[in-house]
Amino acid sequence: MITVLGIGPGDCKLCLLGTETYLKQADTVIGSPRQLALFPGIPQEKQLRLPRLTALKEYLVQNKTRSIVLLASGDPLLYGIGTWVTKNFSKQQIQIIPGVSSIQYMFHCLHLSMNDCYLTSSHGRQPDFDFLLRHDKVGMVTDTQLGPYEISQEIKKRGLHRIIYVGENLSYPDEQISRFDESNVERREYGMNVVIIINA
Repeated sequence: MITVLGIGPGDCKLCLLGTETYLKQADTVIGSPRQLALFPGIPQEKQLRLPRLTALKEYLVQNKTRSIVLLASGDPLLYGIGTWVTKNFSKQQIQIIPGVSSIQYMFHCLHLSMNDCYLTSSHGRQPDFDFLLRHDKVGMVTDTQLGPYEISQEIKKRGLHRIIYVGENLSYPDEQISRFDESNVERREYGMNVVIIINA
């Protein structure tokens, strides 16, 4: 059985109750070095560093009889690895445990309701900004190719005004949440980040 385990945005206090039970019952726990470091109690021999997806699929297919936990940052099915797992394995082979997403966490930090929010990602994709900016409230996971600055330029290009919140390294000790508009987003490298766009 493959258990895709949502572990939240990063701080262990935000993991859901029961996380440790899944980890203890697993034969193997797969995750990035950063994810595995969150759980120092996992014996070294049970840990497997997350490989490329082709190698991961091969490993999971070859170890169907083992109890495997695949760590997923945030929520597995919100632009997470859970979507990849559901496309490659049958429902009978997997279970998916939800987690607190980084978008959800940031909305709560800002005391903003998530009602009527459009959720999307620019990670490895080119969003349709004409469609996206029709929404009054957008929560977005970004990457180094299309991040806060590029989003601000897309807003300016269309002559629109938006409030842009950028959350970096959310729930970690170096967390930073900044407020901009389309005219003053800095052109720099942002840490692991989420962008919330508000039409106000």
